[in-house]
Amino acid sequence: MFPPLIRLESLKKVFTTEEIETHALEDVELDIHRGEFVSIAGPSGCGKSTLLSILGLLDTATSGTYFLNGVSATQLNLRERARIRNREIGFIFQSFNLIGDLTVFENVELPLVYRGMPAHERRARCMEVLEEVCMSPRAKHLPNQLSGGQQQRVAVARALAGRPSILLADEPTGNLDSSNGEAVMELLRGLHKRGSTICMVTHDDRFTKAADRTIHLFDGRIVAEKEAREH
Repeated sequence: MFPPLIRLESLKKVFTTEEIETHALEDVELDIHRGEFVSIAGPSGCGKSTLLSILGLLDTATSGTYFLNGVSATQLNLRERARIRNREIGFIFQSFNLIGDLTVFENVELPLVYRGMPAHERRARCMEVLEEVCMSPRAKHLPNQLSGGQQQRVAVARALAGRPSILLADEPTGNLDSSNGEAVMELLRGLHKRGSTICMVTHDDRFTKAADRTIHLFDGRIVAEKEAREH
C-alpha cells in the first residue's frame, strides 16, 4: 500500500476574537489516497470550507499535523506554501474566480506564468486542458461572454493546467442550475476515472454519490464516513 497523498492527524482549528473562541475543526483524522474521489459533506457552518482551506494551504491549523505528498505542511513559510499550492494543488471555486479582463486562454495560462513555464509549453498545456473540458473554441472569449457552466469548465481547466497532485473543489456546482451542475459533475467524474485525485466540499447529497467516499462533518468533527458501493 502506498502512503496517502494527504494525511491529517489530530487537526484542530480555533478562531479567536476578543469576545469568543470558535472551534471550527476538532481532532480531525483523515487520509486521502492517490486516485480517490472524496466528498466532504455536512450542514452549513460545520467546518467544511475551513478544512478545504487548510488542505489547500490557504489557511493553517491551530494544532495537529498535515502531510501533503509526504511533506509536512505544518512548518512551511508563506513562500514555500505558495510554491506548493502552485505545483501540487488545483482549486475549483463556487464563484469561478476568473479574471474578467483576461481571455479564457489567459485565465488558464496565468498559474503557469507564475510557475515560469516557457511560452510554447504553456500554450500547448492550455490548449490541451481546454480541449479536455470542451472549451477550446472559446479560448479568445472573456468570462462575461460565457454562461455559468462554461465559466466553471474554464475554472476546471485552469485547475488542471498545472497537473496538480489533487483537485480541491469547494461547492463547484453551488452557483449553477441543475443542468449545468450535473454537467460539471460529469466532468469531474470523467477526470476521476482518468486518474485525478479529487476532494470536493458539497451540501448537495446528489453529488456526494460521485465520490468513492463521503466524510460527514458536524460541529468540526468527523462523525461518519461512508464508502460508495457503486457509481
